[in-house]
Amino acid sequence: MKLVVAEKNIAAQKIAQLLSTTKPKNDKVYNTQVYRFEVDGEEWVSMGLAGHILAPDFPDDVLFDKKQGWYSLTEDGEVLPADIPDGLARPPYQSKRKPFLANGISLKGWKVESLPYLTWAPMLKKPAEKEIIRVLKNLAKKADAVIIATDFDREGELIGSDALDMVREVAPDVPAFRARYSALIKGEVTHAFENLVTLDQDLADAGESRQYIDLIWGAVLTRYLTLARFGGFGNVRSAGRVQTPTLALVVERERERMAFVPEDYWQIRGMAAAQGVDGSDFKIAHATARFTDKHAAETAFAHVEHASTGTVTAVAKRSRKQQPPIPFNTTALQAAAAAEGISPARTMRIAESLYMAGFISYPRVDNTVYPRSLDIAGVVKGLAAGSPALRPVCQKVLAGPLKPTRGKVETTDHPPIHPTGQGDPETLDGGQKKLYMLIARRFLATLMGPATIENTKLSIDVAGEPFTASGDVLVDAGFREAYPYGLKRDEQLPQLAEGETVDVRDIKLEAKQTEPPARYSQGRLVQEMEKRGLGTKSTRASIIERLYQVRYLKNDPIEPSQLGMAIVDALHEFAPRITTPEMTAELDEDMTRVAEGKDTQDHVVEHSRALLAGMLDALIEHKDDLGEAIADAVTADARVGTCPKCGKDLVMKTSAKTRGSFIGCMGWPDCDVTYPVPSGVKVSPLEGEAAVCPECGAPRIKCQPFRSKAYEVCVNPKCPTNYEPDLKVGECKVCAEAGRHGDLIAHKSERSGKRFIRCTNYDECGVSYPLPARGKLEATGEVCEHCGAPIVVVETARGPWRICVNMDCPGKEQKASSGRGRGRAGSKAAAKPGAKRATSKGTAKKTATKKTAAKKTTAKKTSTKTSKGSDA
Repeated sequence: MKLVVAEKNIAAQKIAQLLSTTKPKNDKVYNTQVYRFEVDGEEWVSMGLAGHILAPDFPDDVLFDKKQGWYSLTEDGEVLPADIPDGLARPPYQSKRKPFLANGISLKGWKVESLPYLTWAPMLKKPAEKEIIRVLKNLAKKADAVIIATDFDREGELIGSDALDMVREVAPDVPAFRARYSALIKGEVTHAFENLVTLDQDLADAGESRQYIDLIWGAVLTRYLTLARFGGFGNVRSAGRVQTPTLALVVERERERMAFVPEDYWQIRGMAAAQGVDGSDFKIAHATARFTDKHAAETAFAHVEHASTGTVTAVAKRSRKQQPPIPFNTTALQAAAAAEGISPARTMRIAESLYMAGFISYPRVDNTVYPRSLDIAGVVKGLAAGSPALRPVCQKVLAGPLKPTRGKVETTDHPPIHPTGQGDPETLDGGQKKLYMLIARRFLATLMGPATIENTKLSIDVAGEPFTASGDVLVDAGFREAYPYGLKRDEQLPQLAEGETVDVRDIKLEAKQTEPPARYSQGRLVQEMEKRGLGTKSTRASIIERLYQVRYLKNDPIEPSQLGMAIVDALHEFAPRITTPEMTAELDEDMTRVAEGKDTQDHVVEHSRALLAGMLDALIEHKDDLGEAIADAVTADARVGTCPKCGKDLVMKTSAKTRGSFIGCMGWPDCDVTYPVPSGVKVSPLEGEAAVCPECGAPRIKCQPFRSKAYEVCVNPKCPTNYEPDLKVGECKVCAEAGRHGDLIAHKSERSGKRFIRCTNYDECGVSYPLPARGKLEATGEVCEHCGAPIVVVETARGPWRICVNMDCPGKEQKASSGRGRGRAGSKAAAKPGAKRATSKGTAKKTATKKTAAKKTTAKKTSTKTSKGSDA
């Protein structure tokens, strides 16, 4: 039996389908899915690993013995030598409080005194996927050969190496091979398994070096920043070797914007048209594009202010070629997708799913040159067959010479990102299809000729002042027929000749100011990270996403939060090298040398420890200074407005009891002003006059629901702007069955701002239904045929929404189970923000208890993971 080890379950399934000469059989070993199949009569089995099955970690303690020096112990009692510098204190210690032990230092708790020892602590690897390791060993015992088929890059090689180590524990002599492929399609996978190689241990060591270095830096810096100012609005302060200099780039740009001094300038612009020709309007502007002298601008404007005609003094035409783009590598794909509204992190998630489904090649590459082995014509034919929208372009490409463009980076691991020409794109969902078409069109564009753009420039005399007009027209689409992204609309000027008269109108003098440097978009930041040597093609998107998660960044284009700026400023003052790209690039170059076999893992990890240790003393000395900066910044980030009662800041807070968010006054306990926060939305403060409610003086905030239009609202539920009169929507069915009368009233709580329907006899019958958080309500007088609950209409931005208010209505269950009703009231109700299940008082209490317990469990897990530190 041959065992194939893939990186993920879906890859294992795909490989089984592509290699098998019979239909693969799904099976389970313990509780893990495996796939059994035959290749030319031989038994094979494939399994997925779910990514890394081993995770690096620190031991709980570093201990000291006079004979053997510093060391740590694994859970199995194995001794791990520790290379702790002589300059660090040794036991016995005067203090008996942790982290100080009788025979060493505890690393388990977060203590500032333990950080210098943590920097030099030995590393160990712990099982991250115990069940999968158990299955892997079980199958390895029975295998005649093991084939590692993880992704071919540093991380994939490391995952495969760790898997092979586990195999060797139970089958030390089993033959092991490596299959390398760039796309999960029949030809690629078959070729890979017919041409097996050995695992590249240097590449795996480079991946493990990055894992170790990032853990050390992430753990030490994260613990330091958190301990510098624990608590407040966010608790753990994440930091890392790549994360921190990336944040510093954004902060540096923001500082440039803040220091920018705008300069005044003036422009004279208007409209013109060919005489007697309807619809021939075009824009004109004074030949002096920017007047820096106000008097000169006003003098020129006085000449033309009342002009009604102008004379064409020159017509100049020239054509320019726009060359087709080079093939996509990871960074270029992320930048192009970001311009189309897909964030780099989401781009990589979608690209991964397209790769696993066999639609595109491997998406983590630096290469920008197609290899000669790539069947370009075959891919184009596949696109023509599977995508009717691309068929005309594909036919043109096939008719011409298939000579692709070439970028500057050529590697031998994977080809540039390209479509495989296989699969049906019509089966893809919105985001997948959008990204797939971007990749497919880019591929076709690299095989086409340049676009030709004709520029026409008119010189026009208006009352003795020189004006110009310019227009661009795409006269030969070339590659633009396949790749319209970023193409400006044609600006067609009317056919005019020298000496002709044109009508002139709406000439205005506009006062303007120069703009500060633009903020980074997410796509532009990815490109800047690549330019500065920060991160890798695989990690840049996740680093940016992480900076958003820890609230160091906000919005897009990207702005640093006050907390992000405070951390960078403080680190730059006390340990400036941490914030520079040069140090990170230096360590990345070390890891590249490991991958090339020119350096060792031990050497580069020790080098990184020394760099970190050299900065840590200054950081610890100034811990309190940094803590104060963090505290001030966190408060500034959390501010949503001014308290109408005492004038102090109103800030976002988290309830220690419920873990829910609310708005509270910084003057507490002297001032008890609090406001609820709408659920299911991202809250941000408003600026200027819009930030204060004109009715009650409380702050107004911006609420951004997930993938829905943002709205603004006053935080005070009692504000007249939030008031909604009670509305009778029907009669209570439960009360009627009990022989009494009860009205069902739609009500908005003045305390919480939540909306619900409740019976006037609620204390007796317990009948209550939740309502969507927003939208005007309208009673219909009708009841649901399935459950007898009222039918109401909710006015939304997309139009009226007709619903049964009972979330447990049997009719909704029927629609869900049959797969029908998508987009209708029944299924919409479950997804609508603010909609919850209808409950009686007892049920609601139980549900709340369960949710609180779940949150505590999640918080505990998160805390445990964070204690290890993180940085991509």
